[in-house]
Amino acid sequence: MYPHERSLVKRLADEPFALIGVNSDKDLEALKPILKKENITWRSFWNGGSTKGPISRAWNVRGWPTIYVLDHKGVIRYKNVRGERMDAAVDTLLEELKTEAGGQ
Repeated sequence: MYPHERSLVKRLADEPFALIGVNSDKDLEALKPILKKENITWRSFWNGGSTKGPISRAWNVRGWPTIYVLDHKGVIRYKNVRGERMDAAVDTLLEELKTEAGGQ
């Protein structure tokens, strides 16, 4: 998914958009060069080295990858959308935000 995520981050660089990753690799130090090699420029949080770490417990994540698309109010609006469906979800929310901002 990294290539798609990189393209999404690049395409939306000037938009109110943030991609946040959560990684459950066991060894944080071994993970760091992989993130650099894969050009992960967005925030990626470490889940304590376990798929049952604090982040996955707090968000009730039970499978990987799990994708949540949140709106500007922090409400989960889409779950487990990938590829073109993820792009459409994000574009829809950005359009809603622009419409809402223009209507105020």
